[in-house]
Amino acid sequence: MPTVAYLTNIFPSPVEPYVIDEIRELRRRGVNVLPCSACRPTIGLDDNLKSFADETLFLQPFRLTLLIRAGWLCLTRFSLLKEFFYRPLCQGTEKPMRRLSAILHTWLGVYFALRLEAHQVLHIHVHHGYFSSWVAMVAAHYLGIGFSLTLHGSDLLLHAAYLDTKLKHCKFCLTISDFNRRHILEHHHVETSKLVVQHMGVNPREREIPRSNSVGLDLILLSVGRLHAVKDHAFLIRACRELKTRGLRFACLIAGDGPERSHLERLIRDLDLQPQVTLLGHVPRPRIDAYYASADLVVLTSRSEGIPLVLMEAMAHGKPVLAPAITGIPELVLHGETGFLYSPGSLQDFVSKVESVRSSQSVLTPLCRAARRHVLHHFNREKNLAAFADLFIARLGQSAERFYEDPVLQ
Repeated sequence: MPTVAYLTNIFPSPVEPYVIDEIRELRRRGVNVLPCSACRPTIGLDDNLKSFADETLFLQPFRLTLLIRAGWLCLTRFSLLKEFFYRPLCQGTEKPMRRLSAILHTWLGVYFALRLEAHQVLHIHVHHGYFSSWVAMVAAHYLGIGFSLTLHGSDLLLHAAYLDTKLKHCKFCLTISDFNRRHILEHHHVETSKLVVQHMGVNPREREIPRSNSVGLDLILLSVGRLHAVKDHAFLIRACRELKTRGLRFACLIAGDGPERSHLERLIRDLDLQPQVTLLGHVPRPRIDAYYASADLVVLTSRSEGIPLVLMEAMAHGKPVLAPAITGIPELVLHGETGFLYSPGSLQDFVSKVESVRSSQSVLTPLCRAARRHVLHHFNREKNLAAFADLFIARLGQSAERFYEDPVLQ
């Protein structure tokens, strides 16, 4: 089997378990996978993730001699790489700093190619369309091998930098929702055969987790996600203030950590919500089940998403969910059938939906069971990983045939 370099911005990461899942599934099928990462993880890793970190090719810290050599090759092999300089310098409407970043990432792409030379890599796959996807594209072009990518949510809808070039050069592009696929086709010129919807998934549970007894409270809300502006936990905290004003006795638990933590702590203090809202910090996956068990409603307030794993997990646990009606979320959460949707950005609609769920707790059982069935049928981790590996190996086989037929590349 050929060797595939699998690149992400940060690997291994406890908040992106699907990357490890895909690497393991490909290896189980006999594919040699070299994990690669642009940056080293900055948070603590458990023993399982440490074993992956030990075998990962990290671009940083940089090797000075290779950087110099990569810069020299950018000059001497300019004709091979000219498109990746011409596009940011002479085309598009990107801001100057974005253009400069693309130039530097072209240099880094050649550097990455040099790091891969000893590994006999036949294909590079990159997860997410952020800056690593430009690096992977340039490296693959320099080496004369295939390149593919997976697009999620923000990397496509908020930060789709130079996606036109990436889609042009990729052998295939996986994306996690039908909404994403339609968005790509509407906004970019790309062969439809390149685009494949590949759903993520969660592990099916034998049964839903029974609800814990929330003595003295009307409702326990749970939010799970990185404390990043795009997740808009500030919206959730402002909604909690409105719930408190309306006299609801509740607790809101927010599991996750990130750059927005200090801002959210101040907001909680300013709105006098310390008794109601708790920032739990990073919660290891083995402990998150206890929080799902205690929750009456799992909420998501993101401004942009793909199809969030947290909603799948909550629904597989037999918990009702409330999320904004954006992007691919309605493919998972069918309003009134498998969960609840609110109008994006509408605080009043969110609060009214929360109150509606609170008053309907006794009749939510059929909805929760339907949600669980929906997840286990369409978002089953084992089934979807198998489908991912089947697709990947089939496309990889096509690339390998073309590679070995070309005497120059041999």
